[in-house]
Amino acid sequence: MTFRLANQRGRAALQRGAGLFDLERHSDGKFGSDPMAALARHAELHAVARSLDDRQPDGVVDPAALEACVPRPQKIFGIGLNYRDHAAESKMELPRLPIVFTKFPNCLTGPAGNVILYGPTSDWEVELVVVIGSRGRDFAAADAWRHVAGLTCGQDISERRTQFATKPPQFNLGKSFDTFGPIGPAVVSVDHFANPDDLGLTCDVNGERKQNARTSDLIFPVSELVAYLSSITTLEPGDLIFTGTPAGVGAATGTYLKEGDVIESTIEGIGTMRNVCVAKP
Repeated sequence: MTFRLANQRGRAALQRGAGLFDLERHSDGKFGSDPMAALARHAELHAVARSLDDRQPDGVVDPAALEACVPRPQKIFGIGLNYRDHAAESKMELPRLPIVFTKFPNCLTGPAGNVILYGPTSDWEVELVVVIGSRGRDFAAADAWRHVAGLTCGQDISERRTQFATKPPQFNLGKSFDTFGPIGPAVVSVDHFANPDDLGLTCDVNGERKQNARTSDLIFPVSELVAYLSSITTLEPGDLIFTGTPAGVGAATGTYLKEGDVIESTIEGIGTMRNVCVAKP
């Protein structure tokens, strides 16, 4: 039985259709309320999800109450130029190895959280996000999917002026402003997908389609990214990998996010996030 792990008002919950089942209650206390602890035991979530057939949900999904489905990852990796069409629109050569930067965990917000604009060149980037489920290193690419707890949708919001303020450019800070990492609406187990390497993803801004691609177009697929990163650092349950964005970012046309803009990000089999852009307080 597949699972969808959500975080509603700080409590781990399994989603079945529109219903939400509090994980602590419906596991009869075998799990607590912390989503991070649940991810570290992701293999056991399948049995809990299976037991929900004869149970009544505690409530329905409230998008406004959903928080980041992975609230406190130790590490967040981003991958640059991982779609050929994005490399082309950026006028950059295709990478021979993954281009890796980091996003700091303070950037995370939920699937309906506001995105605060900290500058005039804030940009959208819809991405498939990988949620690590096993602690370890030196994972083989052939075994990499076994170490993934699930997948979710993400936006790698980027303040381009900060990102390219120095030469050579340094990506980390321009992508780590508070609220610059919406994720959600849930962590979806890998077995939910017929082919987790081929998922459609789109990004709309104010109802206008900006990005439209499939993850089968990734230059470095998920298995290679997990293997590469684990060859360098120990991966922990809940670590996130933003796998890269396809063509259609605002920087390609000099069009950036403005106060009041609505970003809708959708990934096949995962769901949709809706984030409103607001001015810096």
